[in-house]
Amino acid sequence: MSGTNPELAILVFAKAPVPGAAKTRLIPLLGSERAAALQNRLLHHALATARAAFPAHLQLWCAPDTAHPALIKASQLHRATLHAQQGADLGLRLAHAFEQALRDTPKVLLIGTDCPALSVKHLHQAAAALRNGNDGVFIPAEDGGYTLIGLSRHEPRLFSGIDWGSERVMQQTREQLRSCGLRWQELEYLWDVDRPQDWQRLQQSGLLNDAPSTD
Repeated sequence: MSGTNPELAILVFAKAPVPGAAKTRLIPLLGSERAAALQNRLLHHALATARAAFPAHLQLWCAPDTAHPALIKASQLHRATLHAQQGADLGLRLAHAFEQALRDTPKVLLIGTDCPALSVKHLHQAAAALRNGNDGVFIPAEDGGYTLIGLSRHEPRLFSGIDWGSERVMQQTREQLRSCGLRWQELEYLWDVDRPQDWQRLQQSGLLNDAPSTD
């Protein structure tokens, strides 16, 4: 597949790697500094994967804002435009990002930074699902959420009435998809890095061994 695709944008949602605020569920295991360092490595890994899949139209959507030096540096290294997440909860932030991105490109994929198992192949498969006429595409997460969402039309109802952070996120999203009358495709389940057992799995996987240097 060709790398450049002006019909598609990839959005990466990321938190600033602030010690004490990043990867909080891993702080008891790693400590606040190492947890923040892990967040920074995951950030670079997600951006590198997105750029390898589709070099054009890469956007980094930041929380709490775009001012953190690590986010600025990551955007420059991976040639991503910087945007601030807006909204009181994750649903509002996702809806806002899709609304903005879909104004400029007809198809949008959005990923976070918690799933290093997400590969270029998965991004190409998700883009193909949208090209094949689906309104949406998802990669469900093993913990009940999702690691990727792609849309070819803006539908804010997909992000309302969702218990974010729970094991019900994907199931509730399916209910919203049905109520909106949307056609969607789901790809293979992947896993996030959130909990101590995920850290052990990450260590064994070697997925971050080729992460770019952030020095």
